[in-house]
Amino acid sequence: MTTKMASSTTQTMSATMEEEIQALMAIWPDVCRDILEDVESLNIPDVNKWLKKVLDYNVPTTKKLLGLLSVYAYKALVPKEQLTEDNLRLVRVIGWCVEMSLAYMLLIDDMLDRSLIRRGRECWYRSHGLMTINDSFLIQSCIYHLIKKHFKGKECYMNLVEMFQYNIFKTVLGQCLDTYTSNINKKPNGLPNLDLYTMTQCDNIIQLKAEPFTFAVPVQAAMHFAGIKDPEMFKQSTDILLDMAHLYQVQDDFLGIFGNSDTMRKDCTDIEEGKCTWLIVTALQRVTPEQRKILDECYGVPDPEKVKRVKQLLIDLDIPSVFFKYEEDSYNQLKKRIYQISCEPLRNLFLQLLKKIYRRQDCHI
Repeated sequence: MTTKMASSTTQTMSATMEEEIQALMAIWPDVCRDILEDVESLNIPDVNKWLKKVLDYNVPTTKKLLGLLSVYAYKALVPKEQLTEDNLRLVRVIGWCVEMSLAYMLLIDDMLDRSLIRRGRECWYRSHGLMTINDSFLIQSCIYHLIKKHFKGKECYMNLVEMFQYNIFKTVLGQCLDTYTSNINKKPNGLPNLDLYTMTQCDNIIQLKAEPFTFAVPVQAAMHFAGIKDPEMFKQSTDILLDMAHLYQVQDDFLGIFGNSDTMRKDCTDIEEGKCTWLIVTALQRVTPEQRKILDECYGVPDPEKVKRVKQLLIDLDIPSVFFKYEEDSYNQLKKRIYQISCEPLRNLFLQLLKKIYRRQDCHI
């Protein structure tokens, strides 16, 4: 594919987000059919029916931000003549692969965190127990099935495969570090060892677990499909998107405690599970010895009264004000860096994305 790029993102954003979502959803039945036809050929109708149920419940129920980001990035990067019906269909398939990556990881994450609600509905594992583990593998396998079916023989094929594999590997490592920190490496009394909750540890968890599939992978995938070869463009854009994703995860940590659960469409068990989040690490940096005792006694305990004590302590420490200052500083730094991007279409796209997540009050993903 040519690497000649569009001069602006005007064409990228000409359709409203609602229209783009409709276009993405319009191919969802075909995406499922691509997968299920091959399962049907194996003459296992029970599995075929089950897989359809797994996909429909867990994949197309997001706000589609990640899938759309692949579409927007592709539209920004290629000249108008490349925006054919076939190419747009293919980049939407990539978008669904990104959404599936998120869906399958959240299935396991909800189990490990013992969450109750995801996207306004009961978490899948709550009704299907340990079957959820295999269901997550089913969704993951569908990603590579779709990539092979639609992109094998194209120049971008191996780049897409390797990109998904590498970032899934990183995310699984991050999930391991997250679980190890909060659930394995505990004190003799079974509570989290808060001495190990440092900002470095928190950053490592976010960098591995949350950053790749938040914004970087959708754009990287679009760049590969668009035929972009410039390694500096990949590095420059990926570095910014990873840092933007870091901000997004810290926002999630904050909104999980102080946000409106109805608009977030999910519950948060960070306090009950004793997670190493930006909030608790920031609190540990500010506590008095007496306040530290409260955290040692209450953090990581699934008792409503102790959860309330932790929340009140975060308020007493003025953590919301610290967060808003962090969010504003991060926004300004990211904005300055985005303006330094040499690729104008990506620069415009990233500015719009940053504006969308700044001061957000709900869960866009």
